[in-house]
Parts: sequence; structure tokens; C-alpha cells
Amino acid sequence: MVTLYPGPIEVGGVQLKNHLLLAAGILGTTGASLARILANGAGGVVTKSIGPDPKEGHPGPCLIVVDGGIINAMGLPNPSAAFVDELAALKGEPVVVSIFGGTPEEFRTVADWFVDRASGLELNLSCPHAEGYGASIGSDPALVEECTRAVAALGLPTWVKLTPNVTDIAGIGAAAERGGADAIVAVNTVKAMRISTSLRRPVLGNRFGGLSGKAIFPIAIRCVYELHEACSIPIIGCGGVSTADNVVEMLMAGASAVEIGSAVIDDIGIFASIADDLYSHDGIDAREIVGCAHG
Repeated sequence: MVTLYPGPIEVGGVQLKNHLLLAAGILGTTGASLARILANGAGGVVTKSIGPDPKEGHPGPCLIVVDGGIINAMGLPNPSAAFVDELAALKGEPVVVSIFGGTPEEFRTVADWFVDRASGLELNLSCPHAEGYGASIGSDPALVEECTRAVAALGLPTWVKLTPNVTDIAGIGAAAERGGADAIVAVNTVKAMRISTSLRRPVLGNRFGGLSGKAIFPIAIRCVYELHEACSIPIIGCGGVSTADNVVEMLMAGASAVEIGSAVIDDIGIFASIADDLYSHDGIDAREIVGCAHG
């Protein structure tokens, strides 16, 4: 397997300690949990998605384990502006705040809370199970461009997280780039569900949820590959990454870094474990392989 030379990198305007970030929604609800992930080897962290108003989320069950992954339907629960205080102890650390809203104005309002408190912002335009938010906005190129522009105008590095649940993800990525995005994150979860045959009803309280984990890795690779051909800004690959070889494959498809989510549930030390396999002092510069699979 290809190994990479270790050291800090810059992606989409954000300085990272390595190529491995914590994905939004996993252990990102408190400053203490984010600090724990950084201490366990992550090169950066992305917070739980924060919105314009506090939300309790969907009724349970909200999460089920399935073959090859997890289906969740949390419904974007968050404390809204109260989350700002959680970042006080993380000043100077590579923390990207995930934000959501129902309009460009709401995105800008939430983004403004974190301008002096975060390394960057990640626009959640991709959650598949929150009505009026996420993918319901992120499937419209014009809205993606408007929401991105509203946040990018604040001057903080702006990443846009895309949904795979569209027919043309490259077109959505191009819209984010036109809006001033510094990077694209690809992808969020795949819309999915399970039904209890004994209860004769959907397992999740919200009926539908988002599938994450190893099962969606090939989908994420395809999306990163298509986006690399359509966009000139960096891409952060996300979806089913659980090994150093997965990271290398993401980079070859066109990613400059990766986010890791579901794999953390099985191993809190996943970042250090992957780094041990991924990096060596006789490794190559990662830029040599970014997009190399395109020929």
C-alpha cells in the first residue's frame, strides 16, 4: 500500500494536523468530546450540526445497526446558539463547525456566531431526514449557491457537505464552487430504511433515515471521482472510511483529506490506528496521488 509522508496540511483554508477529520454528528456535541478525538489522533474535527433554533430531533428509535453500517434519523437535535460556549476550550484547534438553516439568511445568522471561534464552517446541505433542511435544500443548485455565498461572504473558510441522493452531484458541487465554497465534503448519508417484520412497521421513529458505514464507501468514491472532474476546489471524502487503504483510495479518486464517522463507534482510537498504517517518513507527498485515478 502507498504510504504518505506525515505532517500538517492545509485544505480549503483550514490548517489540519493530518488528513483525518472527525465527521459531523459523531461525538461532536461537546467541547470535551471534540478534544478527546483530537487527543486520539484526529487531524481536525467537525462538530454536530448547529441550527438557528434549538431542536429536540425525531422521536426514537433514532439509530439501528445493519449489515455494513448504521441507519440514523436523529433529526438534527442541537442546542443552537448555546453551543458557542462549548468551543471556548478549543481555541486554536482545527475545529470546523457544521451549520444548517432553512434559508440563506438563516445560514448566515448561524455562521456569524462562530466567525471568531472556529477554523471553518461546514454547511450541512445534505441531511436526508430533516424536513425543510439539509438535502431538501442541497438538491437545488440555485439554493446551494445562494446559501454558500451568504456564508462565504463572512470570510471564514467555507466547506459545503453534499448529499449523494441526487441525480447530478457534480452539478451541485459546481453550484457550491460558484457560491464561493473553499472545499466540498462528499458525502452525507444515503437515504434508507428497515422494516420490522414482527411489528409490521418501520424500525425508525421517523421511518426513513440515513445509511452510513462501510456499505456506502463505493458510493462515496464515485461521488468524489465525479466531483474532482467537475470542480477545481478541494474535496474532503466522507462515507465508510475505516482503513488507511480507504484513505489512499479516496485521495486517488480526488479527495485531499477524509472525514471518518461511523468507524469511530467501533474504535475511538481509529484515527491513531489509521495514521500508524498511513504515514511513514519514507512515504510520498500526498499531493502526488490526489486524483491520480483519473489518468
